[in-house]
Amino acid sequence: MVNKIIEKITDPYSLISSLGVRGLFNWMSDEKYLKMLWRLKFHKSLNLDNPQTFNEKLQWLKIHDRKPIYTTMADKYAVKKYVADKIGGKYIIPTLGVWESFEDINFDILPNQFVLKCTHDSGSVCVCKDKDQFNFANAKKKLSKALSHNLFYWGREWPYKEVRPRIIAEKYLDDGNNGLIDYKFMCFNGKAKCVFTVTNRFSQNGMHVTFYDMDWKIMPFTRHYKADNEPIQKPKSYDKMLEMAERLASDLTFARVDFYEVNGHPYFGEITLCPGNGIEEFKPEEWDNILGSWMI
Repeated sequence: MVNKIIEKITDPYSLISSLGVRGLFNWMSDEKYLKMLWRLKFHKSLNLDNPQTFNEKLQWLKIHDRKPIYTTMADKYAVKKYVADKIGGKYIIPTLGVWESFEDINFDILPNQFVLKCTHDSGSVCVCKDKDQFNFANAKKKLSKALSHNLFYWGREWPYKEVRPRIIAEKYLDDGNNGLIDYKFMCFNGKAKCVFTVTNRFSQNGMHVTFYDMDWKIMPFTRHYKADNEPIQKPKSYDKMLEMAERLASDLTFARVDFYEVNGHPYFGEITLCPGNGIEEFKPEEWDNILGSWMI
């Protein structure tokens, strides 16, 4: 009965996702919940018995691959020490402070430019380029709302479940491109197979995601987002980024390892074990199978 009602809703996937992050489906097993989300998104059954595609295998890993260290990797504050121990502290974006709530933040001690984000989720980022122009009310609303949610219940990504919700402030970085370019390395069994850039993240026209092979040639597919019209220049520190990405992903079946670059110097961004919740579509669809074949 519930499934029939859901199917009549215009965008049932978005509705169930928003209800899921609020904990309304906590009573469902991870497998049952993921199968429901999958059907709403792709209009077909999720194959967990013999997963073949990249997205299917990510769903399988959510359920079957759970190690305590993944919680550290998902924690945007705790991961800094973990990564610094492996690749060196000079590649870590400096932390300016960490707090339990927005009300605890002492803005007087922060510089004129900084970035605020939550430690336990994805997307709750507030960029301050000038304190005099910063919308504190909007930042408080956005971050306080994020603190009240556990991202695990949206897509059942286990690493997020036990991350302690906090707010951190980081040094503001500027690469001169009207917003940092993300360089995201897709590593399979410790080896990077492709990399993609994220540009125009805060643009009104929406962000762009462009995939490149390891020789920095554009690959003939997209995943959920449009690609840039023009190629992005290969970062000066590309080889160093690649080396560090593979070092951080060496013990993982799959990991996406992210970096930024400022004046030729790379900075670690994050480690993601299940990009896009493992539910973003490929065009052409065959690339979902191709990337899936890289994950053994």
